[in-house]
Amino acid sequence: MTFNFGEPLILLFLLIIPLIIIFYRVYLKKRKISSLKFSSLGTLKEVTHKKNIRPHIPFILLLVAIVLIIIGLADPRIPLKTSKEGVNVVLVIDDSGSMVANDYNPSRLEAAKNAAEILINSLKPKDNVGIVIFESGATTASYLTPFKDKAIEKLKAIEQRQGQTAIGDGISLAVDMATSIPNKKKVIILLSDGVNNAGVISPEEATKFAKTNKIQVYTVGMGSENPVVIGYDFFGNPQYAELDENTLKNIAAETGGLYYKSINKNTLDEIYRNIGENIVREYEDTSIKDWFFIAALIALLINVYIIYGKYRIVI
Repeated sequence: MTFNFGEPLILLFLLIIPLIIIFYRVYLKKRKISSLKFSSLGTLKEVTHKKNIRPHIPFILLLVAIVLIIIGLADPRIPLKTSKEGVNVVLVIDDSGSMVANDYNPSRLEAAKNAAEILINSLKPKDNVGIVIFESGATTASYLTPFKDKAIEKLKAIEQRQGQTAIGDGISLAVDMATSIPNKKKVIILLSDGVNNAGVISPEEATKFAKTNKIQVYTVGMGSENPVVIGYDFFGNPQYAELDENTLKNIAAETGGLYYKSINKNTLDEIYRNIGENIVREYEDTSIKDWFFIAALIALLINVYIIYGKYRIVI
């Protein structure tokens, strides 16, 4: 845990503390001389031999209050979990024609939506969530919002499309969305079951874009234990769903995220549940200056009581 200051130059005012102490010592010396001139012999002995810190307590408390106020004005900070600011989480869901495959019940797309709902429900209250869908291009399904129920409504409304797979476009739009609300950690969770074969931005370019904006991208490859037929071409030849794991692995590795492989609905649900629970929340510098101001106020109140209260000290 690193302790730092938002306004460190204000700490230079602590240099006045030795001057205040010197001034106080000079004041005591002059006061002692005055006492010697006008005191009786008994008082002289008392002043000369008696050393007691009690009369100096008001000054000590005043000095402590001044130090605390100066430190408070310097804005001391300690790193705390980002639960204060939350995380921007953008779900990027493949909505291409291959997601119609029914090896996941009732279809790959519906299974992906159900898993995404699990993740949304696992997010913290101050987290924001947004949804991007992509096929031949990328579209916003739900803008970044802290209202998880609204995002889930938009998620459930996503319908199957028949386009190709534009992974790069999906990531790029998600980066734009994740950065639309500043001062939060940004995470993208990408799900795809195919090979990038459409769009204007390549996965490599989109990965660099995410990396430049310091966004982690978690990738989920949606596949099956056996080849899955998603249709037939003009000549009656079967068309299979293909998963480009290498691309998804590279995206995650380059951005500091993780890659997950799903082979059925149960593993997909578990993956999304784990991602939501294990999003690494950064530390942020949180000001604790109010603590010092409160401590200074307490010191001053004690000082007032000591000077004017029932058991006041008379110097």
